[in-house]
Amino acid sequence: MSHPLDLQQLALDIKQWGLSLGFQQVGICDTDLSAEEPKLQAWLDKQYHGEMAWMERHGMMRARPHELQPGTLRVISVRMNYLPAKAAFASTLKNPQLGYVSRYALGRDYHKVLRNRLKKLGEMIRERCESLNFRPFVDSAPLLERPLAEKAGLGWTGKHSLILNREAGSWFFLGELLIDLPLPTDEPQPENCGRCVACITTCPTGAIVEPYVVDARRCISYLTIELEGAIPEEYRPLIGNRIYGCDDCQLICPWNRFGQLTDEDDFSPRAVLHAPPLVELFAWDEARFLKVTEGSAIRRIGHLRWLRNVAVALGNAPWHDDHYAVLASRLGENAMLDEHIHWAMAQQREKRAKNAIDVQLPQQKRLVRAVEKGLPRDA
Repeated sequence: MSHPLDLQQLALDIKQWGLSLGFQQVGICDTDLSAEEPKLQAWLDKQYHGEMAWMERHGMMRARPHELQPGTLRVISVRMNYLPAKAAFASTLKNPQLGYVSRYALGRDYHKVLRNRLKKLGEMIRERCESLNFRPFVDSAPLLERPLAEKAGLGWTGKHSLILNREAGSWFFLGELLIDLPLPTDEPQPENCGRCVACITTCPTGAIVEPYVVDARRCISYLTIELEGAIPEEYRPLIGNRIYGCDDCQLICPWNRFGQLTDEDDFSPRAVLHAPPLVELFAWDEARFLKVTEGSAIRRIGHLRWLRNVAVALGNAPWHDDHYAVLASRLGENAMLDEHIHWAMAQQREKRAKNAIDVQLPQQKRLVRAVEKGLPRDA
């Protein structure tokens, strides 16, 4: 005769198993996200999802985990830190000759890392139960992972729409395990942003259109990762040297002074992607791009969009003969890429002309002073 399953103890064990698998926190919630449905619909109605048609295609299923995985009673939500020890935020962003890759993408693709750990967690739970149906998700299905994480007590939703945690800031990945056990649930954390609007005011493109609402069409992460075609010209100068994603709203957040470093080797930065010179990146052929980004989240944008992003960054860099020549070398390969190359070359020409003026003006001023003082003209 089998003993009845102690769900309270199992929930405690699941959290301990999660920690042993490398997650920094594990929480449990039910599947009711009905309060999120009006917000999701309003966001979609305003076309804030841009070209991410899958957001609209799946509709309200994103707020209904039990429809995504029939029989689901609980969602186990986890977080895993990803911030490397030597992130070099400022030194890379301040050097326009270098390419800035969002810190989450410097190492191995997090989808694979978290999904494998979640699968192991599901198998550990199954060993304790007579039967269990589970399914792991890591940003890979129509699921509102942030509201689930908030409901499971992992943190609160910041005004930049990311999950914030008092002890860890926001430098972490989220993952979910959908299960058909009625486990006890956790309590949400209180919201702790207060009157702070730092993330809203610092966003380079003004993508955070109101607290907790991001217009993806303006977001640099969307523009450099999700957008398949041409980047709107109005946003190109604002992108700076960000060639894959953007971390500005997290960098400015006061809670990230508590950000925790990762101890996962898989998230260690690949040297070739950590503060790389733009001229080198733009010279990569597709074979080189695929080799460097093997096992990386960056590979999903493909070689063409990679070159598009680097071309914009080169256009935003100071004038340099090498920049102009490197840009010109890829003309004619693709019409969409050509558009960005021509734009970048025009920016470079403007900077060259401005540099010439900046050099000439001091010389003219010295000449005027010399004449006024009756000094020789070469003084």
